[in-house]
Amino acid sequence: MTCLQQHATSSLRPLNRLAHPREVIRQFTPNWFAATMGTGVLALALMQVGMERLHSLAEALWWLTVGLFVLFSVLYTARWVLFFDEARRIFAHSTVSMFFGTIPMGLATILNGALLFGINRWGEGIVPWIEALWWFDVGLALLCGVAIPYLMFTRQEHSIDQMTAVWLLPVVAAEVAAASGGLLAPHLIDAQSQFLVLITSYVMWAVSLPVAFSILTILMLRMALHKLPHANMAASSWLALGPIGTGALGMLVLGADAPAVFAANGLGGLGEIARGLGLVAGIVLWGAGLWWLLTAVLITLRYIRHGMPFNLGWWGFTFPLGVYTLATLKLGAWLGLAFFHSMGLVLVVALAGLWLLVGSLTLRGAWRGELFVSPCIAGLNK
Repeated sequence: MTCLQQHATSSLRPLNRLAHPREVIRQFTPNWFAATMGTGVLALALMQVGMERLHSLAEALWWLTVGLFVLFSVLYTARWVLFFDEARRIFAHSTVSMFFGTIPMGLATILNGALLFGINRWGEGIVPWIEALWWFDVGLALLCGVAIPYLMFTRQEHSIDQMTAVWLLPVVAAEVAAASGGLLAPHLIDAQSQFLVLITSYVMWAVSLPVAFSILTILMLRMALHKLPHANMAASSWLALGPIGTGALGMLVLGADAPAVFAANGLGGLGEIARGLGLVAGIVLWGAGLWWLLTAVLITLRYIRHGMPFNLGWWGFTFPLGVYTLATLKLGAWLGLAFFHSMGLVLVVALAGLWLLVGSLTLRGAWRGELFVSPCIAGLNK
């Protein structure tokens, strides 16, 4: 057999780049949950377009998100059980630890999809289960948003020149949970439960957005002083769009809920104020997001000219763009302006194209085993 034939045969074997199949578990990191975020947000965006023929595709993507989340949860749990000493090294790693935030954010897209697809399929009886999982998601997001920065302050090594937008990941999880709470509240029967979920969502939004903007301020200084990160972190430039898009979406969704929920709890006047503030805040944040979107496009074009190696970080192209797309479509529905609706459709097409690209590259990399690499234990493999 020639060398060329041997290479072709090897490339057809699954996980051929790994020393042993168990390395899939040993090298598994939370980065993979970013794929559930990107897939889930595409399903939600397709539903918001308003074309009925896309509903079946959107639901199929939601089921794919559920399957991926379950698979990744099993693999990551197995890593902690089988390779505990190596798994716990993540807490000291300055980059991989940030991806803990992708777990509650991935779960949030599933819960949002359950409200869109699950209720139609199984009825309102699943709402209490969604509510229970939402409270779990809130706790997990709050834990990530506090514990990971605490580790940054006490155990991890960081420097301004090595900073990237991945610092946002553990912080933004609370904001995503807040937007999910806004979607959940109208489905709850009890007015007091609606009020509790709504107020908790506002608190979670406030826990996240100011901290996220603090990080964005430092990020702008870092890029001005030290220029762009290494090409391996090329997709991180899009992560800045995440908290802004989610913040706009959260305020729009919560503002839409506020009049009815506050009125049912004796605070009708406050509800109308919250609605107005939600709309204004949504427009302002959308405008701030437009600057980051255009900047991210320019940065990405520069990376493309100089080469961009593929890695799981490319899923960072999808979720931030997805939440900004949802905010755009929501503004279009609220204001009745064709501009927002048309731009939302363009963004949906771009999101779908990016998902297809990143998804196909991820499948190829996973088949070969190239993407199963844990930087936390890279030194142990030398």
